[in-house]
Amino acid sequence: MEPANARTYVVLSAVIFGLVAVVHLLRAVNGWTFEVGPVSVPVGASWVAFVVTAALCAWAIRLVSARPD
Repeated sequence: MEPANARTYVVLSAVIFGLVAVVHLLRAVNGWTFEVGPVSVPVGASWVAFVVTAALCAWAIRLVSARPD
């Protein structure tokens, strides 16, 4: 993979993980319900998902910041 393409991939990954983290945080704070078929997903799952996706976003940002253009 070319360096420019790799950088674009990491930046795009950071943006996507950041957006997903924000959605999980909003769901957890507001207590929004979420159901997949007959199964209701507990709000605690959004807290865990928020931590994971925020960590992945931070990791991607760190990679982009540490890497020279």
